[in-house]
Amino acid sequence: MKVRHRDAAFQRAEQDASFTGGMSQQLASAFRRRMQVIRAAIDERDLAAIRGNRFEKLKGDRSHQYSIRINNQYRLILEFEGVGQGKVLIVVGVEDYH
Repeated sequence: MKVRHRDAAFQRAEQDASFTGGMSQQLASAFRRRMQVIRAAIDERDLAAIRGNRFEKLKGDRSHQYSIRINNQYRLILEFEGVGQGKVLIVVGVEDYH
């Protein structure tokens, strides 16, 4: 799946294991693992098929966004841009859901 990061810190955190981007070391490590799963997916159906992802469409003002569980406390916020083969997943941020 094609992926773009809204914030350059998330891109660096994904690529550089020594950089946490303000996240704890454990959260940054879990973020990198989740990004591997995302990059291996062909489209959002692959993400939804893995129950542990808890891939969900958000509601209300955020109805254009989706979330995936990173761990029990944090979710990765995502958006999709484009359609079909040109669809790009945009990593918007990491949010504390508790």
